[in-house]
Amino acid sequence: MSRREFITLLGGVTAWPLAARAQQASRMRRIAVLNSNTEGDPVGQARVTAFLQGLAKLGWTAGGNIRIDYRWGATDAVRVRADAAELLALAPDVILASTSLAMAVLQQATSTVPVVFIGIAEPVAQGFVQSLAHPGGNMTGFTAMEATVGAKWLELLKEVAPRVARVAFMFNPDNPGPGQWFGSAAAAGPQLAVEVTMAPVRGPAEIEAAITLLGREPGGGLILPTDGFTLVHRKLIIDLAARYRLPAIYGFRDFTTDGGLVSYDVDLTDEYRQAASYVDRIFRGERPGDLPIQQPTKYKFVINLRAAKALGIEVPLLLQQRADEVIE
Repeated sequence: MSRREFITLLGGVTAWPLAARAQQASRMRRIAVLNSNTEGDPVGQARVTAFLQGLAKLGWTAGGNIRIDYRWGATDAVRVRADAAELLALAPDVILASTSLAMAVLQQATSTVPVVFIGIAEPVAQGFVQSLAHPGGNMTGFTAMEATVGAKWLELLKEVAPRVARVAFMFNPDNPGPGQWFGSAAAAGPQLAVEVTMAPVRGPAEIEAAITLLGREPGGGLILPTDGFTLVHRKLIIDLAARYRLPAIYGFRDFTTDGGLVSYDVDLTDEYRQAASYVDRIFRGERPGDLPIQQPTKYKFVINLRAAKALGIEVPLLLQQRADEVIE
């Protein structure tokens, strides 16, 4: 072999890894989104839009260098398992998930595909990650409010509606996340002279039955924690609460903008936007287990005065002044 041939061959060997790395960096990436909102829900669309905007700022565009596969309305165990299996069959580079139910299913289904979660309550307590600072494994993301917020919801509800004496804590029991907040609400009950009970619901008929039962006697109230299932059915819940004149506090601002009484929550739309940065870092080679869990730093308290007036509730001026937003 001549010296020129050897140099040419060596140059080709040296260039190949560089070319391979360039090809790998420019290849189409695939994101799977397992969303609890229905496809036509403006709330779900706003959150996905925020996620896409976050990705675009980092150089990732749908139809350009990324492909996104969506599954919507995943609020019951059977549907979530089917959707998760379909998405995993597409071999995604990362999965974006937004409920504890979805996380539990994904945890059983894969230990290798990176998962970035949004609004998950107590991910360490639920066993999804090892710690907030060092998640380990294939999951990381952004949490919802800490477990003590259940007591905060009850306290705010009692301030808005002092006559409340019996409160139903309503959520879908198939979703393990919302139950994380019940303990603190129940523990705070005796101090506020309120009996707090669970109201597990899995469908519209059970929602109607539970609210009808609660509304038969005076002093009833509702806590709707952050739960994708109840968010999907928010119109039904708001209408029933109004029909039976039940004061209610919600874990999503979207309830109050749609006619609910009060809400106390974190900005999950912003968490979707921030999640794009974690997807970007995973695409660039970082491991999800090395990315620390991000916790919310700001909460939003919203009061709907129109809803209060319809319920015959006069919200104290001092409480209105404490609110981040007042809907008149």
